[in-house]
Amino acid sequence: MDLVVVNGENISNGKGINNNHYVFLKELGVDVITSGNHIFKLKETQDFIKTTPDLLRPLNMNSYLPGQGTIMLHKNGQKVRVTNLMGKTFMEHVNNPYEIMDNLLLNDTSDIHIVDFHAEASAEKMAFAWNYDGQISALVGTHTHVQTADEQIFPKGTGYITDLGMTGPINSIIGANPEEVILREKTSLPTKFTPCENPGVLRGVVLEVVGKVTKSIKKFAIS
Repeated sequence: MDLVVVNGENISNGKGINNNHYVFLKELGVDVITSGNHIFKLKETQDFIKTTPDLLRPLNMNSYLPGQGTIMLHKNGQKVRVTNLMGKTFMEHVNNPYEIMDNLLLNDTSDIHIVDFHAEASAEKMAFAWNYDGQISALVGTHTHVQTADEQIFPKGTGYITDLGMTGPINSIIGANPEEVILREKTSLPTKFTPCENPGVLRGVVLEVVGKVTKSIKKFAIS
């Protein structure tokens, strides 16, 4: 792989990312770590994210928050931008992602542009991707943890999938112990979810990008 991007917002006990796990991912060779609504669940993240420009928080979050939402890297003689955005439907309040993206693209000089769009609603992810077809190389969805079957390349060359899927334990409910989730669903009692400790599965996509255009997008699930 020429570039590895990982959404790491759930790596530390299910919610958030601590400094040790940030270092762990970097030592594995991860180039950029994206996130979403859980990025600041751990207080320490508010401090170390100021010195880790390759750990992104959604660009359309409150501008007073620390960290940045986009980064430009140089790979194989090309300028590669990775941008992290968050949706608005059924999510915490964020600024309009279209307005933020339009302003970013005004001065963008990247050769390749990958977007992690962290959102609950599949239609919101797809609409955003269609709007920027041909302007970005690929948009990959995160947040819902379930790998979708709609990987595709739009007419103007933007690669797309609604959700990359979860890297985490199999025989779980999006990473949590089923018994705890079922208890809350059946009784509505406040129940703390703990990460399941079953064997894991690695899910994601491999993108082949030529110029700014995605030539192939292939999803994988490796247990």
